[in-house]
Amino acid sequence: MEAIVTHCAGLDVHQKNIVVAVMAGKEDETPETEVRSFPTMTRNLYEMLRWLEEKGVTHIAMESTGIYWKPVYNILEGYFDITLANAQRIKNVPGRKTDVSDAEWIAKLLRHGLIEKSFVSSADIRELRDLTRLRKKWIGNLTAEKNRIQKVLETSNIKLSNVISDIFGVSGRNLLARLVEQGFLELQEIESCVKGQVKKKVDAISDSLFGTIDTHQMFMIRHSWNHIEFLEESIRQLDVEIDKHLEPYRKEVEIIQSLPGVNKITAACVIAEVGVDMNQFPTAHHLASWAGVAPGNHESAGKKKAHGPQKGTRI
Repeated sequence: MEAIVTHCAGLDVHQKNIVVAVMAGKEDETPETEVRSFPTMTRNLYEMLRWLEEKGVTHIAMESTGIYWKPVYNILEGYFDITLANAQRIKNVPGRKTDVSDAEWIAKLLRHGLIEKSFVSSADIRELRDLTRLRKKWIGNLTAEKNRIQKVLETSNIKLSNVISDIFGVSGRNLLARLVEQGFLELQEIESCVKGQVKKKVDAISDSLFGTIDTHQMFMIRHSWNHIEFLEESIRQLDVEIDKHLEPYRKEVEIIQSLPGVNKITAACVIAEVGVDMNQFPTAHHLASWAGVAPGNHESAGKKKAHGPQKGTRI
């Protein structure tokens, strides 16, 4: 099989060490192979970078192993043509398996152009992705804390949700804040807490707040409430940081927001996961497949078997 790359390297990345196999030689010659192992400390990664440059390496390939590939990629980015490979698609044939043989196999596949590149976005898009995914986690935590408060209120027979549709709206938050502060509310206090149409339900609210809440349940509610306030402030700060990262992509954000039902946060998530350079995907079908929303193919002997879409990036 004809070689495509003359000077390449395969990296077998682990948590504590990296095995590097360098193959160098003309396309029509048997390449010389040299293997070295490096620890994963930052100083050692720069030593690996210098060694690869000394060997004249132009292309490198490595598996997307957990998160261990990321610091390696960050340091080598800009110095070499990097191919991040799906580990499932470059498995070696069964048999004797070592870290050295794995690195050599990756280098051999790269030399002959048999590794398909995985999509890796630019550094600023990767930072935006970290922020949007963190926001999603915090929104989930926020919802969990609200559900926990609702559960404790029902346990103590406080039926506030029967009277107010959203107990975390303006009126509901005022009532919960006062309840957390002193453990009970007088009728006059309820009147001062509620706003708008809820004022018509003061008597019903007073009845709903009459429960069997004890010190333990108050402790649970108070700490969940404090966590909610902390998460809401953290999310507000996160939104400011996301907005800063979106500054270079205002035009793209406006285009995505022109879709029905897409707000600014959703647009940020789309850009964070897909990027703005659609040249990364040859066709729309490739993008759909990468995102995990395209049906898979599983055909044998002329029969198509049930096969759902593969797991892709969740936006």
